[in-house]
Amino acid sequence: MTLILLVIFVALVFEYINGFHDTANSIATVVSTKVLTPRQAVLLAAVTNLVGAMIGTAVAKTIASGLVETSIVTSEVLVCALLGGIVWNLITWWFGLPSSSSHALIGGLCGAALAAARGNWSVIIWSKPSDVHWWEGKGLLWKVIVPMVTSPMCGFILGFTLMALLYLVLQKARPTFVNKVFGRLQMVSAGAMGLMHGTNDAQKTMGIIALALVTGTTTGAFDNLPPWLQFLHTPEPAKGKSVEIALWIKVTCAIVMAAGTAAGGWRIIRTLGHKMVKLQPINGFAAETSSALVIYTATHFGIPVSTTHNISAAIMGVGSAKRFSAIKWPVVERILWAWILTIPVSGGLAWCFYEVVLLFKK
Repeated sequence: MTLILLVIFVALVFEYINGFHDTANSIATVVSTKVLTPRQAVLLAAVTNLVGAMIGTAVAKTIASGLVETSIVTSEVLVCALLGGIVWNLITWWFGLPSSSSHALIGGLCGAALAAARGNWSVIIWSKPSDVHWWEGKGLLWKVIVPMVTSPMCGFILGFTLMALLYLVLQKARPTFVNKVFGRLQMVSAGAMGLMHGTNDAQKTMGIIALALVTGTTTGAFDNLPPWLQFLHTPEPAKGKSVEIALWIKVTCAIVMAAGTAAGGWRIIRTLGHKMVKLQPINGFAAETSSALVIYTATHFGIPVSTTHNISAAIMGVGSAKRFSAIKWPVVERILWAWILTIPVSGGLAWCFYEVVLLFKK
């Protein structure tokens, strides 16, 4: 029982860090274009993240029952998975790199599960193709690897295309008029970006908490709960079904993420909003709109994509529409390395944490 509660606590710590680590994803552009002050932008992101986290559970169900075999998942595995993700998030935050909290969590979960299985790779659900549509398939291939490649590509292409169209339509418009109109529109697009971040990122922690509760229920840890704690009882879903996410889990995760968002994440804001490319309101609007559309589509299908990857790629696309030399490619290279290393490093950290747990058990 104590371990289950520890999992929930560490999961909420991860959610809080996710809030301030990924705040930059939804507000970096609106801050860099000076449409909103940092304080106003953080408030907007906190509110929209809170609302977004309450919408839907498709991504949470994927995390809870679609990536690793639930039979190997224990409270220790979940704590180590979360710690792996937390440590990597803090490292990348310190260096101002916009890495993916989503992939850090997924990498941690896979690494901890592998450690618990003593290197038996079969505990990871690699691929379960759907007979209906490819996007309904389960496992790392369909839910993580394919979206990890395709979603930034979509963000880049959509950002490039939308920005090119805006340049074409507004080529004779006065700059003062364009800045005024898109300054207002960017507040809407930034709000949409925050909303989409909440719908996708907050749900990952919901999935971890639901997985912990299923584990506690299955192992009998909740057999003698007092009446006021019966809400923790979460039976394992029938074969082929997904875990249902309780309302209290959604509310708790939404509030914690909003609180983390309110703490801000200025290191990453500087990288996305200032170091990679110089942005005007019209550029910020195009990047945020493109990224929000990609994340909305992924969330609809229960795919845990990276908000970081999408907005970063969209900003690259928007900048490239002006000219490729507008992008500071050495900064992009650093970001890409962070993307590549996130899953293996967070997985390795989670494995190490699990080995430490085994030492204490001896």
